[in-house]
Amino acid sequence: MSHSRSEVESAWSHFVEVGDSGDWNAWADLHTEDGVWVEHAFGTIRGREEIREVITRVMKPVPMMVFPVEWHVIEGDRVVYYPWQVLPDPKGGDAMYRFGCVTILEYAGNGQWSYQEDLYNPREGEKVIKQWLADGGKLAASPDALGLRED
Repeated sequence: MSHSRSEVESAWSHFVEVGDSGDWNAWADLHTEDGVWVEHAFGTIRGREEIREVITRVMKPVPMMVFPVEWHVIEGDRVVYYPWQVLPDPKGGDAMYRFGCVTILEYAGNGQWSYQEDLYNPREGEKVIKQWLADGGKLAASPDALGLRED
């Protein structure tokens, strides 16, 4: 079933807005009860409650991360977009701590998404986070949830 472009665009804009708010419980609620989230660093997550558990755990150390959108495309019920994963300059300047991501969403109606896939290079993300930490960035919780490897 294909929904109107305006409905899909509105639902996507809301999805981005909720993600930027850092309210990961509200973000999980935007997935269908049987939603699937393919997150290549953490695996395939099935069901809204498992999505909620994973996203709240993974984002707990980095609540300061924001996700500005570079571009997006809508075709039927599918949205593909490029959100940067950005950490603030720990020194208050304009140093860049970011890595790219391509997200694919399938709209299911009623403001909810049945499928999400995030494509990014986990090693690039790890490198950015480690550099941010080395430059004075502070995590809000244990880094264990991020899966950082010891070098």
